[in-house]
Amino acid sequence: MNEVIDAIKGRRSIRAYKSDAFGKDVLWAIVEAGTYAPTGHNGQPWHFSVIQDRALMEEVSAKAKAVMADAPVDWIRNIGRNPAVDITHKAPVLILVSCKKGSIAGPADCIAAMQNMLVAAHSLGVGSCWIGFVNFIFDDAQMMAKLGVPEGFEPQQAAVFGYPAQERIAPARRQDVITYIGTF
Repeated sequence: MNEVIDAIKGRRSIRAYKSDAFGKDVLWAIVEAGTYAPTGHNGQPWHFSVIQDRALMEEVSAKAKAVMADAPVDWIRNIGRNPAVDITHKAPVLILVSCKKGSIAGPADCIAAMQNMLVAAHSLGVGSCWIGFVNFIFDDAQMMAKLGVPEGFEPQQAAVFGYPAQERIAPARRQDVITYIGTF
């Protein structure tokens, strides 16, 4: 059909990564794609923290799991208490997207930036996984400072990136989610 639509349709959440790092040019292309996302009133209210420190990523996982271990939802609590789980999936890169405090469209702008990065990564042969569990430590100011979130910004989204160590499996797509009104 076309390269962009093929990349959107082909991207999958990858939860097993090779330990190989990828080059700066590839990493820069992924992050730069995030900066080309649309923003409300062209505000571009974001900041991108790119973490390649495996020990710091393990600390992120441990701190998030500690909070999750006391969650009121059983399946989240079970993941938090499972010593075998690393919420960063041992990926070589974690990217956190934050937005300026008080930005009207900032949270949505950061989501658009993350989606651009996920699709760009796939187009470059890099796997990715949006990591909602990192949200459990977004209130930890010391941890956010360690992760490079500047003063005046709030963390919004996190994802990991790396070369896939597993095959991408195509999920079934629901067909009952679209309503057409009018003709085309």
